[in-house]
Amino acid sequence: MSLASATPARPLLVTMGDACGIGPEIILKAHLQGALGDAVVIGCKSVMARAAQVVKHALGGDLVPCESWPSLAQAQAVGGSALRVWEPPTLAANLADLPWGQVRAEAGAAAACCIEAAVAAVRAGEGAGIVTAPIHKEALSAAGVNFPGHTEMLQALCVPPGAPLPPVRMMLANDELRVVLVTIHVSLRRAIEMLDVAGIVETLRITHEAALRFGIAAPRIAVAGLNPHAGEGGLFGDEEIHIISPAIAQARAMGMNVTGPFAPDTVFMRARHAPGHPGEFDFVLAMTHDHGLIPVKYLGVEQGVNVTLGLPLVRTSPDHGTAFDIAGRGVADASSLVAAMQMARRLTGQAPGH
Repeated sequence: MSLASATPARPLLVTMGDACGIGPEIILKAHLQGALGDAVVIGCKSVMARAAQVVKHALGGDLVPCESWPSLAQAQAVGGSALRVWEPPTLAANLADLPWGQVRAEAGAAAACCIEAAVAAVRAGEGAGIVTAPIHKEALSAAGVNFPGHTEMLQALCVPPGAPLPPVRMMLANDELRVVLVTIHVSLRRAIEMLDVAGIVETLRITHEAALRFGIAAPRIAVAGLNPHAGEGGLFGDEEIHIISPAIAQARAMGMNVTGPFAPDTVFMRARHAPGHPGEFDFVLAMTHDHGLIPVKYLGVEQGVNVTLGLPLVRTSPDHGTAFDIAGRGVADASSLVAAMQMARRLTGQAPGH
């Protein structure tokens, strides 16, 4: 990777997510696995201490101490087995009294506070990137936070008030496959209606520019078609002819290494990077949510990492939600958060990667 970090290295910042969900628990489990390294958790010390009790009860062993400090620099300097926690000054108190597995406005407000503090710290040069534990959209709404989720909040926090929001795209990735989506959480009918040349070109540009920032010198982007067999020359649909191919041509004219459209039932196999099978492509662009995410999730949901492309900072997250149904029971799997930490380190130049 070409993005070498400064010395001393700026830490990755891990936001605690919804205090009533599994976020604090999986952070503790990732810490026990050594995945956090010198990362600093932005959150509530009492919430993290409560999660430490849950993890100790479930796994046995020693109780992980959770230490909070008044600054990121002091938190990063903590040694030993303690979890490094920084409590933003505006974070509410007594969050550990919130019930597990329930939508609470206080938890939504606290989650938003931690995200705001993390973005401010990274933009001030105090953090290398952000790994976000899951938040709950209903809790955000109950707290009066006018964003439906992480992505929209991060877009707004990364620009001055009133400035145009940076266009972003969702990438789901693991060690074997990286897939970027043109459309996401809309009906299939609406997704097809939304496809146009400009939107596909913008998605390709965002993917190409992000790849360069991540240290991929000449990113190879494959474009999956929309229809069976990529339309088979118009026999099964003409979106490839009238929308997707013109977008590919524009992107190539802009200097991007983009090829396709390829049949969506085979392009992911061609792109998969596996032992003894180097992938033909660095990224696959998919037109719709399920076209793109099913192949990645089939390789292992626990290894999937959500990466927001287009932001002026690195943000990764586990590929799951708050799991209120199992919160507080000590059974949550931290694998996806561990993978998100590893991905964030690669994308910030703190660890090698393909």
